[in-house]
Parts: sequence; C-alpha cells; structure tokens
Amino acid sequence: MVDLSSAERSLVNYSEFLPQVKLITSYASHITETEVLTAQGDCVPYDYLVIATGHVYSDPVTRSEGLHKYQEAFDKIKYSSSILIIGGGPSGVELAGEIVSEFPDKKITLVHRGPRLLQFIGPKASQKALEWLISKKVEVLLNQSVDLTSSSEGVYQTSGGETVVADQYFYCTGTPSGSLWLKETILKEKLDTQGKLEVDEHLRVKGHRNIFAVGDITNVPELKQGFLAMRHADLTAKNLRLLLRGGSEEKMGVYKPGGPMAFVSLGKKDAVAEVGGFTMSGCLPGLIKSGDLFVGKTRKTYGLNS
Repeated sequence: MVDLSSAERSLVNYSEFLPQVKLITSYASHITETEVLTAQGDCVPYDYLVIATGHVYSDPVTRSEGLHKYQEAFDKIKYSSSILIIGGGPSGVELAGEIVSEFPDKKITLVHRGPRLLQFIGPKASQKALEWLISKKVEVLLNQSVDLTSSSEGVYQTSGGETVVADQYFYCTGTPSGSLWLKETILKEKLDTQGKLEVDEHLRVKGHRNIFAVGDITNVPELKQGFLAMRHADLTAKNLRLLLRGGSEEKMGVYKPGGPMAFVSLGKKDAVAEVGGFTMSGCLPGLIKSGDLFVGKTRKTYGLNS
C-alpha cells in the first residue's frame, strides 16, 4: 500500500494473460449437475467445473478501480500521523512493516486479539516478528480487540481498557470463507464443519468426477497460502487437459499436501520465514520475498513482462 509502483505491476486485467477466456463479472449463486447460475440470472453450462472461490473479498472489478483503491489507501497513510492496524496475522504484520519502513516517524499501533502474532506459524517465528516491530517502535497490543462502533473522533477503546488515538485505521482480520453460497447447491453435503469442500487426491469434489476445487476452499490439510493454491491450479489444469483429450482417469495426477512453509515480509528488506520447522529472520528470507512480494515471479508465471 505504500509503494504505488508495486500496485502498477501487481494489478493486471485478465484479458492480458487470458485473451481467449470469456470473463463473466458476477457472483455464482447456484450449481446444478450441468450448469452454474449467476446472480444476474445467467446460466453457464459446463462439462467440467472448477470451484476456486476461496474467501470473500470486496476486490475491485477493473484494474483502474484497483489502482484507485491503492491510491486512496496510500493517501490515508501518507497524510496521517498515527495509524491503527487491527489484526496480527500476515496482512496486519506486513502492513505495519511496510508503513514503518517507508514512514518511520508515524505512530503505528497494532492490536491483535490472540496471544501472539502470526498464529498460523510457530512461536519462534511469531516472536521474531514481534521483536522486529517493537524495534521499529510499533506499539503491539496482544490479547485485545477493538470496538470500532464505540470510536469517537479517532479515539478507539480496546477490550483491555487501552485507549488508542489514530487518524486512520486498517482492518486486517480474516475474511469469511467463500463457501456460504454452496450450502444451497448439489455440493452442500460435501462441505465439512469448517465450510471447506471435501476433495479427493485429484482435487475433485468427493462424489463428483467432473467437479474440481482448488485453493483455500478445499479441505486439503495444509496452510492456506497463495503458492499452494497455484500448485492446486497447476495439477488441476494438467488433469483437465488429460480428461478433455480422452485420457484415462487412472493417469490423473495426485496432489500431495505441501509441507509447512511460510514467508512474512517485514518492510522492504527483512522477513521472517518458517520452512520445515526451521525459523529464519532478517535479510536472507527478505531477499526471497520482501523485494517485490513475489510479484515478479507471478507475472512470469502468467507470461507477462516482469
């Protein structure tokens, strides 16, 4: 949010790398054995279906809208002297790191309801991130939440009785699963107690030979991360090509859940990483991610100029 040039490179129109794909801008509202119904009333027939609805985001539809959203966020940060960040997951920690690296004189307060930051990785990595933020004079309040409805003129009260004064705030907590709409479809019985779709070793929804699911919406036992969703997509694309060419299902690729691996950026040069139970922090993991947040690698994957 503090580097507009990164926004220029990370926001891409689908037509730039999927020129032969028909894009329908709408919400899927229902699924039958042969069709997907949209919120606008369109019926889209399918032979094979891939569900990749992940989590619910209010993302812009067009690139220009996305750039405008980034500009608004940048202006909020640039013209504020104090900022409140709610949520100590990867989004909140990375945002705090970005802001304090670009604007070290701003007062940053991060409030997290959990006992430690980055609870999806181990305590050692969490502590490294906490120490880095504190070293940059970010105030971190753990085991507390913020009631935004009780705020008055930039004054916020936490559940721990603390008062936080901030010109702007950013809400960086988890987003709802994108599976709610599936509860009224033919797949309603395939949702587990967490709202994830149950898939087989080929990433097909169990009991449906022509319906695949990829990304965060699956019940694959692994951390829900972007690079793993890309692995889901790669395997599913290969399996679909096989099936569409009349290949045998016995030759379909099998997905093996990814091992524990996470990278969280801390400003422009540093990061904390956990790979196979081993924790690293500082400039070495920062070289891997913090430089451009994997934007260059993703653009290369899509065949775009880096």
